[in-house]
Amino acid sequence: MELTLLGTGAPAGLPRPDCPCAACATARGTRARAATSLLVDGVLLLDLTPGAPLAAARAGHSLAGVRQVLLTHPHDGPAVELPAGLPTAGRVADGRVLTLLGGHRVRAVPMDAPGTGYEVTAPGGERLLYLPPGGAPAGVPSAGGNGHGRGGPPPAATAPYDMVAADVTGRPDAVARLRAAGAIGPATDLVAVHLDHDVPPGAELDRRLAAAGARAVPDGTTLTVGAYHPVPEVPRRTLVTGGARSGKSWEAERRLAAFPDVLYVATGGGRDGDQEWDARVRLHRERRPASWRTAETCDLVPLLRVDGPPLLIDCLSLWLTDAMDRVNAWDDGAWAAGGEEALRERTGELARAVRETGRTVVAVTNEVGGGVVPATLSGRRFRDELGRLNAAVAAECEQVLLVVAGQALPLRG
Repeated sequence: MELTLLGTGAPAGLPRPDCPCAACATARGTRARAATSLLVDGVLLLDLTPGAPLAAARAGHSLAGVRQVLLTHPHDGPAVELPAGLPTAGRVADGRVLTLLGGHRVRAVPMDAPGTGYEVTAPGGERLLYLPPGGAPAGVPSAGGNGHGRGGPPPAATAPYDMVAADVTGRPDAVARLRAAGAIGPATDLVAVHLDHDVPPGAELDRRLAAAGARAVPDGTTLTVGAYHPVPEVPRRTLVTGGARSGKSWEAERRLAAFPDVLYVATGGGRDGDQEWDARVRLHRERRPASWRTAETCDLVPLLRVDGPPLLIDCLSLWLTDAMDRVNAWDDGAWAAGGEEALRERTGELARAVRETGRTVVAVTNEVGGGVVPATLSGRRFRDELGRLNAAVAAECEQVLLVVAGQALPLRG
């Protein structure tokens, strides 16, 4: 099955008309994207957008052989003029199955938002799932695997699709749910479409998509569904470091938003009577996917040594505070009488566990040492030990990111 992406952008395109944002300002030339529209084997057009015939011609194709035009979502704005010779465009009822003359089988997939997805099966058996902007399949088990979503029974097919074209940046939870249901497997080619200005184009877009195991392609690209394509390699161990309020926790959460059953490990725990701390914890909880589980613990080594879903550890600096408390590192006498040795043994054990773990791990830490030298000996001791811990854990990670002003700068990987 041959798939040509006539456009890969959001319904308003990229750049958006009259939008002054930085992402739109840089979305020029090859980075510009028309509204998403897919041409399947020259006979099926998914979403009719302005300029579709010209886009097809630029890609070396024609719409003359199209026998079915299906829409996935309500199209705002003026009506799109139907090119001469094309059948009338429309949406079909959820669950309805169409069989085209060429032998393609199309099933309308219900969504949890306004719109319709389409599962396309080629005569040779290759399978494509195309989702509308802002939509996720209804009836797919939640990432926790404990129920069906809204809107009907589970999907008819449980085997992984050969290709999924979806709103990866806008609905990473849809990707997580499809992974949990087995609809996206290790070999599924996950292609991001409906790309909007919420993510800057270029290297930043590629980096975020790679973290989700997805990729973006330019408008006009023709792909063969079912053909081998190397899936973006997701780093198994990532360390995210940065200063206070730099956005490092946001970055860490984004990296796992497209994966199911994430275990969020909060090393800070609760603090009785501290309303400001409670507000921080509440904010973190509210922005995490509802399917994620939370464990409040500093016992990281046992979690790293057992198999399980991805871990998001936030953060290592609070883990270190607990570790230093346990050896009474703040007391000079205790520190000299074996506390330093005990702490180094504990941090070394954590670094070895990170090296040996089979789980996907994203760990957050604070970057220290670039500002004023702490006025107290205990403050300098904590700064030094956190620097050593960060270096030890970073050495065991495939990717290390430094977040500054909300921007992630790759230091490794």
